[in-house]
Amino acid sequence: MAKFALEDVLVHFNELEDPRSSVNLHHPLPSVIVIALLAVLSGADGPTAIRVWAGARTTLLERCVPLPHGIPSKDVFRRVLMTVDPLAFQQCFMGWLIELKNATDSDDDSPAEKTVLAIDGKTMRRSFDRGNGLGAMHLVSVWLTNTGLTLAQVATEEKSNEITAIPEVLKLVDIRGAIITIDAMGTQTAIAEQIVSQGGDYVLAVKGNQESLHQSVIEFVDAHVSDDFKGTGARRHVVEEQKHGRTERRFYIQFPVPDDLKGRDRWASLRTIGVVVYESESPGKKHRTEIRYFISSLRMGVKQFAKAVRSHWGIENTCHWSLDMTYREDELRTRHRHLAENLAWLRRFTLSLLKQHSGKQSLVMKRRLCGWNEDFLLQVLLAQAT
Repeated sequence: MAKFALEDVLVHFNELEDPRSSVNLHHPLPSVIVIALLAVLSGADGPTAIRVWAGARTTLLERCVPLPHGIPSKDVFRRVLMTVDPLAFQQCFMGWLIELKNATDSDDDSPAEKTVLAIDGKTMRRSFDRGNGLGAMHLVSVWLTNTGLTLAQVATEEKSNEITAIPEVLKLVDIRGAIITIDAMGTQTAIAEQIVSQGGDYVLAVKGNQESLHQSVIEFVDAHVSDDFKGTGARRHVVEEQKHGRTERRFYIQFPVPDDLKGRDRWASLRTIGVVVYESESPGKKHRTEIRYFISSLRMGVKQFAKAVRSHWGIENTCHWSLDMTYREDELRTRHRHLAENLAWLRRFTLSLLKQHSGKQSLVMKRRLCGWNEDFLLQVLLAQAT
């Protein structure tokens, strides 16, 4: 059963171009990649750890993947992950990701809602290479918020390059009918236009980097606070939660875009603006209030706006936090760019697999169980893969 199922996993990598020379093809490329995938799922963080894990699981691997010359050396894993093209490598997973997404969609009996795709960047803090003049690598990812699937990633050398990376990562994903959420750095007219041209809607945070727009939105809101937004067409939604001994309230207010909003015509299909007021109260602590502003191509529907904004925060609180807590990504010291990028993709993909698993264990415990228990490992890997 496991052999048949892993053959269905191996097939995802059959079309990947092998970067190795003809004299170094003793180990089938799909086998090398699937072993690396299994090892990362089980706790490995680099080529040496992948080889050590594989050596400890020789019986399993010989039963499940073609190994005509035994377990590859750490140099084979390093060579493959350093030389395989990151974009081509990532594309091999797309069919698998579609199967995962379709499986979660079919399990959801709730009325159809627009998919929310959050785009955000994360810096791998220890990936800098001062000797070669390289700063820490920054990864911009597309995250499917309702299921925890990372659908694509693009690497840049600096966080400031996120503006150029966002259009590239958008090209890798089918966004038709989806809501794209991006923080203020990605609030650019060209990015809004691209999202609309690809068939999506946007909810973009507005801050000082779009000073004129930001000030115009603030002025509109402030001008109508005193009369409780009478005549503006405002819609509201309030959420109150108790968390860790504090009370949190979020006031979502959505308006049709005013005719006199400065620069309105520069933004493709701009239809609404939104405000989120966040309040936090804790016994014996200072009351905290934050106000955030947004522009959007969405039509009026404040609950949909609220869901999109709240879902976006999940990429930081769930995806990026899990990468640091479950995979200790911020502590990893991989300097070679292709190697770092391909390992980062394996971490994000295996995190997606762990999130799809229905067990009640924490993500950290699930990953440990993958390393300890072969049956659990195959269960996580294969539950949705075929």
